Amino acid sequence: MKKTALFVIGATVFASAANAGFVPSTAPVTATNGDNMVVTDTIITVKQAKDMKDDTDVVLQGKIVSQFGGERYTFADDTDSIMVEIDDDAWKGQTITPEDTVRIYGEVDRGIFSTEVEVDRVQKM
Repeated sequence: MKKTALFVIGATVFASAANAGFVPSTAPVTATNGDNMVVTDTIITVKQAKDMKDDTDVVLQGKIVSQFGGERYTFADDTDSIMVEIDDDAWKGQTITPEDTVRIYGEVDRGIFSTEVEVDRVQKM
């Protein structure tokens, strides 16, 4: 009887300790679209993007307010603005003006002096 009770107590303590470090994930669900690009459902702000690690996938929503030169543009939301690089194929034939709200999918590109976003896809809202 004592051995059984001791076993039950020991198993309970072990099971509790094993689950003590478990934290459920609150990360957004991600998937890959047909272009093998990671798609996430979480829109972040420009301010948040500027603090993220290099090569982190991001989704931003706001406006492309100006062209800086070539494939470089200024993108802004309510929190801040950031330089984005948009290749010709990322536009998917859309015409977008500074008045249009867009969602951009890309990744953070941290440099020594600045942080930019390399855009994979632009979606007009």
